[in-house]
Formats: sequence, C-alpha cells, structure tokens
Amino acid sequence: MPLRHGLLKRALVAIGIFVVAPAVLAAQAATGRAPTPLPPIAVVATRIPEAPHDVPASIEVISGADLAARGVRSLRDALSLAAGISVAPGGDAGPASAIPEMWGLREFDAFLLVVDDVPWGGALNPAVASVSLRDVERIEILRGAAPVTFGATSFVGVIHIVHTAAAASARYVEVHGGSFGSGGAAADFALSTAGAWKARATVDVDRQGFQDDHTSYNRGHALFRTAKVEEHAKTWLSADINILNQAPATPHLREGASLSTVTPLDANYNPAGAYAKNYRVQGAAGFERSVFQGATWGTMASFAFSQQHFFRGFLTDVAAESNNAAGYKENIGIHDFYADTHLIFPVKSNVRWMLGADLLLAGGEAKGATFTYTAPLSGATQSNVPEPTTLNKDAGNDRAFGGAYVSAEWRPMPRLGITGGLRMNFTSESRGEGKAVTNAKPSGSIGVIYGLWEKNADHVRLFANYRNTFKPAAFDFSLAENEGVLDPEASQSYEGGLKLRTAEGLVDVEVSAFRMDFTNLVTATVVGGVPALINSGKTRFQGVELATDLRLSNAVTARASYSFHDGKFVDFVQDFGGTATQLGGKRFEMSARGLASAGLALSPAHGVIAHASFNYTGNRFLNKRNTALADPFTTFDAGIGYRFGDAEIRVDGRNLGNRRDAVSESELGDAQYYRMTARTITAGVSLKY
Repeated sequence: MPLRHGLLKRALVAIGIFVVAPAVLAAQAATGRAPTPLPPIAVVATRIPEAPHDVPASIEVISGADLAARGVRSLRDALSLAAGISVAPGGDAGPASAIPEMWGLREFDAFLLVVDDVPWGGALNPAVASVSLRDVERIEILRGAAPVTFGATSFVGVIHIVHTAAAASARYVEVHGGSFGSGGAAADFALSTAGAWKARATVDVDRQGFQDDHTSYNRGHALFRTAKVEEHAKTWLSADINILNQAPATPHLREGASLSTVTPLDANYNPAGAYAKNYRVQGAAGFERSVFQGATWGTMASFAFSQQHFFRGFLTDVAAESNNAAGYKENIGIHDFYADTHLIFPVKSNVRWMLGADLLLAGGEAKGATFTYTAPLSGATQSNVPEPTTLNKDAGNDRAFGGAYVSAEWRPMPRLGITGGLRMNFTSESRGEGKAVTNAKPSGSIGVIYGLWEKNADHVRLFANYRNTFKPAAFDFSLAENEGVLDPEASQSYEGGLKLRTAEGLVDVEVSAFRMDFTNLVTATVVGGVPALINSGKTRFQGVELATDLRLSNAVTARASYSFHDGKFVDFVQDFGGTATQLGGKRFEMSARGLASAGLALSPAHGVIAHASFNYTGNRFLNKRNTALADPFTTFDAGIGYRFGDAEIRVDGRNLGNRRDAVSESELGDAQYYRMTARTITAGVSLKY
C-alpha cells in the first residue's frame, strides 16, 4: 500500500534540504582532502564486521568520539541526533531510565537493548536504567525487527552499545557537577595482566538531582572486561555491577484534553521516603575459534541477577479529598540467562553462510501490597505513610525463548548484494501458577542492496527488505499480572531507501521509507482501577526518515535528520466507561507525527571545543481516543570547553529553553504523563594520563 501523498511531498522536500545542500557545501570544502572511508563495524544485523552502507537495512553508527564531543551522559543525549528516534527521560522505571520511540512506537519492550553482544534485560524488558555510557566505542542502531540472530525480541529496532575493547590502554579520570546538586566522578583504565590477556575497567559514581527536590538518583557502577586475542582465537570475560537508588517523580495528571492546571508543575505526590531501587549484577563469557575449512565458531553465555524494590504512589483524583492517592510496595527478584553458538563460513561462490542457535531464559517473582493515602494537592509536602509489612499480592513470570537460525549473504555481482535469514522460534511462558503456554513459529527476513553508481569512496545504493517476526507479550510485574498469558505480538515490515556517499567521503545520506503491520500489540490500560496490559488488535506504523552527516576540516562535524511517522490503530475495540469504542483510524497515542534534529560539533585534539543542537518533536495525541492533542515543542542543547595537553574542561547545557512538555505516558497511573526534565547546566574536568 503506497504512503500518502502528503508523506511523499514531505520526503521530496526533505531530500532537497538534507541531500543537495550538504553535498554542495561539502564539495566546496573537499578540495585536496583525502576520502574518509567508512570504518568496518560489528553490525548487529549480521554479527560480521561490515560497513553500514553495505547492509540492506537502515543502520546508523554513533562513534565514541562523537559522544565525547557532545559531552553525552544519558541515552537521550546519545541518541538525540539519530534519525526518527525520540528518547523520553525517566518514566515508571525511575528518573534514571528512559523510553525510546522508534518508527513512531514508544513502548518499553518494543525495542531490543544489546550491550557488548548481550541482550540487556534478556527475555523480559530492556534494563535501560542500568546501562552505562562510560568508555563507549560506538553505538549501533538498527531500525525494524531484530535480526534472526536475536530471535523474538523486538519489532522497531535494536540499540547496541559497544564499550571500548579490553586491550585499549588509554586511561581517563573525570569529575563533574551541576544543577540541582548533581555531580559525579569516573575513571576508565587498563589493568596489569599476564601473557596475552588484556584487561580494562570502568568505575563511576553519579548523583543526579532534578527541579523537584524530592526526585533524584544515586548510582554506583563498575565494569570489568578481559580478553585474550591470538592469531586464530579470542576468549573474553566481562562483569558489570550496578547499584541504583532512585527517589521517583510522579507523572502529571490529564484532565480532559490537556494536562491539569490544578497540580503544580513539579509536584511530587509520592509518600515521604519513596524509593525505586535496583541492584544488578551481570557476568558474561565467550570465545571465537577458527575451525574446519576456515569457518569461525563463536559461543557466548551471560547470566544476570537483579533485585528491585519499590515504595511509591500516584495521585488518583485531582481533588483535596481523603485517600486521593494510591501506592504500592513491591520487591522483585529477576534472573536472566542468554547463550548463543554459531558458525560463520568463509565466502565460497560469492556466498557466506551462518548457522546458529540461541536460548534466552528469564524468570522473576514479585511480592507486594497496595495502599491508599492522602496527598496534598500543592505537592509542597509529602505524606508520611507507613510501609506495608504484609506483602499479600504476588506476580510471577517464567519464560524461555529459543531457536535455530540460518542466514546468508550472496554477492552475485559486485554491485548487488542479497541477504536472507530464517529462524525457527520456540517459546514457553507461564505466569504465576498458571499453565505454561508454548509457541513454535518461524520468522525471517530478506534484503537486497544495489549500487546504482560507485566511484572510490562515493556511491549511490538502493536497498529494500522484508521482515516477519513475532514476540511473546510483555510482562512488567504489575501486581495484577497473573490473569494469564496474552497472545503473542506479531509484525510484518517493509522498508526501502537510498544510501548515498559523496564529496569524496565527506557526506553520508540515508533516506528510507517503512511500513509495519502489527497484530496483538500489547498496550497499557486500566481494568477495575488496576493497571493492566491488553492485546490491541491491529495497528500500522509507516513513515519516512532522512539523515545526513557532514564531515568538514578542523574537526567539524554536522548532522541533521527529519522523520514523518504515521502510527494508527487499524482495528481495535476498547471499553471506555462501559462503552465499547472502535479506535480504527485513530493515531497511536504519544506517537509524534514529525521529528527533526540538527547539530554541529567542533572537537579538535587541542583548543576550543563546542557543540550545539536542537530537537523538534511534533504534535502527538495523549490518549487513544485522540481527544487530547499535545503541541509540538523544540529543545536546545549546547556546550563549550577547551582541550590542552591531556586535559579538558567543559560546560554543557541541556534543554536550555526549559521546555516541560509531556514526553511519555505512565503505565501505572491512569491518564498521567512524565514531562521533559528541566534545564540543567553541568561543568566537568577530565584528564588523560
């Protein structure tokens, strides 16, 4: 089905802005400059080191140098210039977490988070709050369903964070401080080792305050990795420890078509002493070996255990009445295990094959209790509420995702590449004391890329792909989750576009259009006053995305992106106040119609460093019935500093316009929304030694 005329019109306008103009500027600046080759990277799409422009899918790579140039400390900052991605800070998981929107869908489990080749959160939900952006080599972003190598884990994209290799010798220390009593310190360094083994560690502590005095988080984190690299073999180990103590915010209630004006902007209606604590330990190991006929055998495994503790509440009624708030106390223990083994065969007759199998196991149990209390509407004070001592509610989930997969890359001619993957998935899940529900279902993908024009580093390539996948429904350990297993989610997606490199390698452009059809998408609702998850019939997400990168002399880089997303219910009936309502044709809630970004960074090895960027978020409906339309908004970030010798000083500002718009919807509080965090200023000093 073709995209709408308005969508194509926007695409043509954006192509003129993002392709022609930068290409002309770069061509003028490129005189006498050598081409800038695309570095090979370990793309999550194939497990094989490849350049993004060689893969028939929308792929983006953000380098560690770019993150350092922009003074990045959070996932939102890291992905702020990525095409078609909007990251809402905070959320129900606490102020240290974040909720990405990709392809117009903002759901906490719709994407896959991978850290150093390990699914971060396993078969449950992405563990965003515990991810570290210290000592990062690069971030890879693959849009669309997860590749067959990761199975039934995501629909809209994969975010892969790759830390600096264990063999790196660079050492850094840093201290910083800023708004609302924020501050921290970190060190990244090589460790003394024996023989061929190399080791590296990161240690950091951080406190982040917010405009609301009752909201903050404190984090302690350590990451260790070691590897032994030989001519035909590699063995590695890693360990990650994260201690996170959060004082949560409360979302803002909506009344009718807009957010309530009765409750103050930064009111916190949690009971006094509210907390959201997360203690997580993860260990992983793996190896790669050359085996028969030049094939490479790779195997890895990881295990993680976390303890989560919550004591918090939400306003339920915008009225100065008794028991106008509801809260819960909950203790959750979660474990997850991941293992993968695969063979990558050398190219023969222009074909390279990969065979493999993997297993994701996860389980958790929650014990808790709910309560009501009275919260002053002013939010100036918090109510002293005794913590429940009897935890008489429970929720549990055990799940196993496994599968065998095969993929192939075929080059029938130098300019033509065809890739395909097929996977047989086996899943089993039980909730509480219920009977296990099993599924056996295939999934797969096929993609084509063709070079229309090639000249040295420059090229114009067309690509297209089709992906079909499914995923067992999300589970979030709400204390009302033991009703049974929801139907698996399933999707089909189509994507096509153009990858252009010009001006002797100074300009990269990617233009893509997509359509994704969903069945049984899991969405949040409220049943009998209790948060619950339901299957939402049929939905469709489609749109266009454009991005361009410009690399100039004197360590100057620029990037701009634009996307138009059209996410709608196709056939979905939901009960509202006892009335069954058909939502077909309504826009998906919290899905921004348009996103745009642009940024410029100056990052020489010595001298002045600076960056500036903006992010535009278009209008979006706050509710499924599309009666509450939120206005577009724009945020601005900027920073300046100086590098001399091995030292750097810098000052960075985020959300300098102090926009406080609604950015994500709570799945715990009904018709409640988390807002953009307030303006912050941070100053820091770092030293390479």
